[in-house]
Amino acid sequence: MTSQNPDPDPRSTPGLEPGGGVSPGDTPPDSGQTSGLSHPQPRPSRKMSIAWLVTIVVVVALIAGFFLTYLIVYLTR
Repeated sequence: MTSQNPDPDPRSTPGLEPGGGVSPGDTPPDSGQTSGLSHPQPRPSRKMSIAWLVTIVVVVALIAGFFLTYLIVYLTR
């Protein structure tokens, strides 16, 4: 299925000069509107952002614990 071109046909658009230009002071034809939402978008889940935050905190804590343990072992030798 092919969609139709949103631009007006220059052969049937009044006010256009040869070559597709417009007369000084004339307003060119506007293209059809093809953007916009067809229905409201769902709100993103807050649970997922909290899960990512907890995951990042746990990973940072594990990395910090690793380096702290390494430092303690290194200093006690």
